[in-house]
This record gives sequence, structure tokens and C-alpha cells, in this order.
Amino acid sequence: MLYMKNIFCIALLLLGAVAFKENEPAESWIRINQLGYTPNGIKVAVWCAKTNRLPETAVLIDSSTHEIVYNCKLSAAYGAYGPFTQTVRIDFTGFSKTGKYFIKAGDAISPVFPIDKNVYKGAADFCLRYMRQQRSGFNPFLKDSCHTHDGYTLYGPMPDSTHIDVTGGWHDASDYLQYTTTSANAAYHLLAAYRDFPQVFGDTKQANGLEVANGVADVLDEARWGIDWLLKMNPKDGWLFNQLGDDRDHKGMRIPKEDTNYYGRGLERPVYFCSGKPQVRGKFMNATTGIASTAGKFASSFALASQLYAGSDRAFSERLLYKAKKAFEAGQKQPGVCQTASVRSPYIYAEGNWTDDMELAAAALQMTDSALRYAREEPVTPWLGADSANHYQWYPFVNVGHYELAKQLNGKNREILIDDYRKGIEKVWLKANTNAFFRAIPFIWCSNNLTVAFTTQCYWYRQLTNDDTYDELEQANLDWLFGCNPWGTSMVYGLPAWGDTPEDPHSAFTHLKNYPIDGGLVDGPVYTSIYKSLIGIHLNNADEYETFQSDLAVYHDDYGDYSTNEPTMDGTASLIYLLAAKESDALKDDKERRTGTNTRASQQNRESSNGAFIRGDSSLKEISLVFTGDEWGEGLPVITKILQQQNVKASFFFTGRFYRNQSFQPGIRALHEAQHYLGPHSDAHLLYCDWRKRDSTLIARGDFIYDLNQNLQAMREAGIADASYRYFIPPYEWWNNTIARWCNETGINLFSFTPGTITNADYTWPEMGAAYKSSDTILQRLYRYNETRPGKLNGAVLLIHAGTDPRRTDKFYNRLNELINYLKKEGYSFKRIDHHFSSSGILSSR
Repeated sequence: MLYMKNIFCIALLLLGAVAFKENEPAESWIRINQLGYTPNGIKVAVWCAKTNRLPETAVLIDSSTHEIVYNCKLSAAYGAYGPFTQTVRIDFTGFSKTGKYFIKAGDAISPVFPIDKNVYKGAADFCLRYMRQQRSGFNPFLKDSCHTHDGYTLYGPMPDSTHIDVTGGWHDASDYLQYTTTSANAAYHLLAAYRDFPQVFGDTKQANGLEVANGVADVLDEARWGIDWLLKMNPKDGWLFNQLGDDRDHKGMRIPKEDTNYYGRGLERPVYFCSGKPQVRGKFMNATTGIASTAGKFASSFALASQLYAGSDRAFSERLLYKAKKAFEAGQKQPGVCQTASVRSPYIYAEGNWTDDMELAAAALQMTDSALRYAREEPVTPWLGADSANHYQWYPFVNVGHYELAKQLNGKNREILIDDYRKGIEKVWLKANTNAFFRAIPFIWCSNNLTVAFTTQCYWYRQLTNDDTYDELEQANLDWLFGCNPWGTSMVYGLPAWGDTPEDPHSAFTHLKNYPIDGGLVDGPVYTSIYKSLIGIHLNNADEYETFQSDLAVYHDDYGDYSTNEPTMDGTASLIYLLAAKESDALKDDKERRTGTNTRASQQNRESSNGAFIRGDSSLKEISLVFTGDEWGEGLPVITKILQQQNVKASFFFTGRFYRNQSFQPGIRALHEAQHYLGPHSDAHLLYCDWRKRDSTLIARGDFIYDLNQNLQAMREAGIADASYRYFIPPYEWWNNTIARWCNETGINLFSFTPGTITNADYTWPEMGAAYKSSDTILQRLYRYNETRPGKLNGAVLLIHAGTDPRRTDKFYNRLNELINYLKKEGYSFKRIDHHFSSSGILSSR
């Protein structure tokens, strides 16, 4: 009866919703990832409305039976975003059954979507269709050749207009220009996708892109097409070309085989040499300062290709390695950026950084010391967390070198690179967590490319650390690309086949011939202010997304909008890597589910950072409550009383001056008598290492030992037994590998709180501005941290302060009872820090 009642009720609700939609303009919508969600992955939709009326519930409904199968969790209201007055996140991560579903919240009903292990299956190969369609020279989609006369040289050491054969490669976007910068980055991502995820790619094409398998994965065939063209653009040692064609190409749209004389040299196109000096930019000159940005890209793509061909084509591999080394040397000789040229308009790829390119090149060549030197010159990619940037200013949009180099290292240098990634992600997260879409990517040209790059950085950070702190942010950015955005559309042509995807892109293929451009990633939304300022932009048809445009950003599925709806080759290649990674993740998750193993969890059992442990056994639903104190300790009576009432044992780490403070000593004795753990927190609350340069240790080893001994002496004077000295949380919870080594040498186990749990922010006060976190904010963020994925708090160390500055009147320890009740309800038990770590098999009590 209950089953029938659910079906009947949902049928009525659906009929009501349909009638409402037919007679009244919709006021609310639900945005989803149209590709779907994996059973074990994060699953979040966004409810958004042009009204302040919030939904009271959200339910997941089986699309075949119309039965309610899950009551989704609604976040707190996030407020206005873009065209919407109110937004809420709808979390159904806890539901994992395979099937097809939709969500209903209030009057809004989402499109139907699948939950399945195969939602990403074949997606990377699908996007390869666009790469093949972008081929210059022989084009397998058209089964014809184009641009076979290229080209004539400019700015080189040879006489201008010297002919050079540079036929081949990929057209950059919907125009037919070709750039080393984007082509080398694309080739690298395709090569890396095959190296990292060979199992997800098929073989259905020949090397020339025509039908019939050739025994080589199609993605590797495609990468080879790009590499062969790059070799032509680097015809001899020291000769590097940066660009083929220029914006005179834009005079008219045509199918590429219809080569047109726009350059005054018959069917030849200009080939711009990497001169290291400014070249034409419309009425002005570009800001070229060297060639290293281009040379580094040549070197890294050649070096990676050399590795992959070493076993199958030795001679080709050796040639590529030689080319890589020579290109790297050229970059060393002429450091600086090599920008593109433009004859008629000011629009160029205004690349502004180059050390990231040389870092990747050095890492690919296994030149670790050189790579580290370049890495230190740009630790965090500058656009991360920024609101704007010039077109392709910080390209590539992700620092691939940090990932490749970190995989080669151990110890301090590896931790520094990983922390650089974390800092960049955190810059984005600080803005993203203020809106329901978790959006903090600037709406500049090619915002989708930036989104892919940032999502990939989150993925690589997770691979390097097994830290899942930013998993929901990573997934939100991927979801954005496939429909969980204000416009409710996928940004990839034809993916998924059943979804709302671009139909009228800025492309001659579709506009002139109605050819599909399967798999092409379009540029994506831009700031409305940018859109209004662009030259020659217009809409050919009525705007189907008019309801969802705003003063913040616009997206148009219209041929006339080259700023938001033009597909790009390099963005698509980067997306191919990301989709391959997601398909590989789904395969791993499915294997773990079927075999009853959890590789990720077992790897996290001993989670550490910079030599200190930051989580216990993540397979156990255990938490350790840790309280620290230095100057303030007014919360001790409240904390002690609540712990006693809840029958919970906790751990307390105080500085020497805290232990000596006579006003705190009654509370310290009460803690000791109640058998809570007490330990050291330094004597004078010293800062051990620089806030901005973590590997810069600010104290000598002797000073560290003396200060620690003074802390221990204060504990002895307070009557605390020596057995408690074996665990140590550093002052400011800030340390480096040097401090960790000193702790180990003195027999002390160094640990800190689990990142992302936010309770440590309870020391802040309102006058600190954006850094201030109220107790309500802390609790809600912690709940969301836990609810985004079951078990996310397993093994966590939660840090709370025993007292805070009087300027904070909203004391978090007053909410301790509420926190413990929530965690108990979620099934967590509590352990002292010594029991927490020793039961995990992580640390010993020595």
C-alpha cells in the first residue's frame, strides 16, 4: 500500500507541476550533472529560484516507477547567485543504487539522470571525435585535405617569406589558426591521458583518423598527429616557430578544405618564428620578452612522447628526446614569454608566465634540480582565486609541472609542491563556498577551459595526498560543465546524447553544413561586461537562455556569440584527460565495491602532512577531540562539565605559560583527575617556520629542545605524569619537515588537526573580517563536511580552543554539547589522542 501511495502521490505532483509549467512561468529549477553520477561518488544538485520561497524537502524519485527512493539533504540557503534570488544544494550522496532518477523539490523537477558506474564510460573517446575533426592537412571527417601549402616565414633568421613545410596539426578553434602553445599543451594532455589511463581508451581508427583499428589506441594516434606537426614547427636546433596564420583568417567562415587567399601569398599562410622580441598586435606590438614559454612546451611534449614510444619505436623516441633537450636549452638561453601575433585586431594569447612551462619540461626530462628552481618562481598559478585575467595570460591554466615533479620526489620538496597545489585550491574554495554552485572560476574568455584545469588540479592533489577535503569542490566543477550551472546546459557538444547541449556553436562546420562537432568543449560563460565590450558580436536567433542571463555572466548557444559558444581544441584535449580520470576512478570504485576492499581508505589509514599525522584510521568511525590553550582558558569549566556529562574522553595540549597560570591550575587538575590526556604545546607558543615559506625554519634545534623542555617542566610542576609527553601538537598548528624530524629524534609523536574540519577557526573574532567564523558557521560547515560523503570524518582530529580572545563573544566551546550529540548520532565514538593513534597502528606510546 505504501508503494502504491508513493506512486499515486508522485503522479499527482508531476501532473500538478506540468500544469503549473504550462500556465505559469517557472520560478524554480533544479540543475544536475546530465551525464549522471557514479554510485560511490559525490552526488549534489542545485535548486535555484527567482523567489525567496525555499523548498521544505527534496526527494529522489525512480523515473520508471515514480517511487520516492531517497529523502535528499538540503543545505542552508546560499542566497542570490547570477539570475537567481535563492539557491540551495541538494545532496543525495548517500544513495547508491544503479538506475535512472529525477529530483523534486517544491515545484521544481530535474531532468532524468542515471546513477551508474558507467556514466563516464566512453566520454573521453567521444571527445576525440572533435580532435580528429580539427585536423589540418588530411582531415578524416571531411575525407579531404586542407592547408597543404603552408607556409612562409616571418621574423626568423632566414629571409622573410621563405617557404617551410608545416602542413598538419590541429586548427585551434572554429577559425583555422594553429598555435604551438595550445597544440603542445593538447598533445601533452593526450599523451598523459594514455600514460595514466590506458584502459579507458579504444582502438577503432587508423593513424590517419579513418575507420578500422590499427593496434594503437586512438588517443595515442591523435597525440602523434600533434607531435608530428610540432616537429615540423621545430625543423632544426634553435629554430622554433610559434604560430601558423593570423587573424586575417577571420574575414569569412568556410569549411577548411576551401582554402582562401587572405594573406597575399596564394594559399600559403604566414609562420611566425619565436624571435624573443615583440611582434605585431593589430596597431601595436605584443609583449613578447623571450621564447621560454613556447620552448618549454615543445620540450615537455617531446619528452613525454619519447617515454611512451621508447618501447615501440626506438629511433623515434631517441629523436624526440634529442629535440626535447635542445628545445629546453633554447628556453634557458632566452627566458621570457612568447606571445602570439595579430594583424587586424588586438586579440591575442597574451601569455604572461613561462617558468611553469620550463618546470614541466625539466620534470619531463628528469632534471629535478632545474625543475625545482623553476617551481619556486611560480608556486601558485596566479589566476587561482582571482576575479579576472587577460586572455590566456596564465597558460596552461594548471601547473602540470608541480604534479609531474611531485611524483618524482620524496620528503620536504614534495610536500612543498603539494602545499602549493593546496594553496591554489584553497584560494578558489574561499570564494566558492559562498555560493550554491561552488563557483569561483573567473568568467573570462575560455572559462570552461579554466574550469577543466582547476578540476584537474583538485584531482591531482587528491592523487598525491589521498586527502578528500576538496572532493566536493572538484565534483562541483565537473558537474558545472555538464549542466549544473545557471543555464542548465552541458558545455560539450553532443554529450550526453540525451541532454541539453550546444546546438548552434560558433563553428563553420555546423553553421554552413550542419555537421556535428561531437565532443567539442565550448568557451563557456563570460562576464556580462566582457560580452558587451566585444567587437562584432551579435545573436542570430532569440536567446533561449534569456531567463538565466544576469549582470554577472552570460552564455548563449548561438553562432553569433564567439565569446561563449566557440569550441576550442586545447580545452577539449584537457577535458579528455579529465574524463579519462573520472572513468578510471569509477572503475576503481566499482572494483572496490565488488571485492569488498577500499584502497583509498586503506591508503588514508596513515594520513600525514609534512611529517605529522593529521588523521587516525579512516576506516574507523572514531574521532579525537583536542583542546589547546596558551593565553586564554576561560572555557575549561564548561568544557570539563560537558565532557563529563557526555562521558567522553578528550585530549588537552597547553603551553608552559598556560600550565603555570595559577587561575587555570584548578581546571588542569580537574582534567587530569578525570583521566583526560594532557600534553605539551610549546613553552612560549613559538612560531617555528615562516607563514609564507614553510620550509624556512625560524628557530634553531637547540632553541626548540629548550622550549619544549621548559613546557615539560611546567607540566611536571603541575603534577602531570611523564607518560603524557609522547604526543605533541605544535604552536599555531604550523610546522615543517625539520620540526617533525626533531620531534622524532626526541621520541615525541607530532600530530595536528585534520584539514577541512574548520573547528580550529573558533579562535577568530568579528574584527578579523572575512577570516571570522561564527559558531553557527563552524557547525554548519562541519556538518556539510561530514554529509557530503559518508565517513569523511572517520579518524579525524577536531581542534577546539580552551579559551579565546575576549573580542570573540560567540564562544564555540559553548556549543560543544551540540557538536558531540551530532557526532554520536552519526555513529562516532571518541578517543583520547594516545588511544586514537595507537589503535590505528599509526603511532606508538614508546
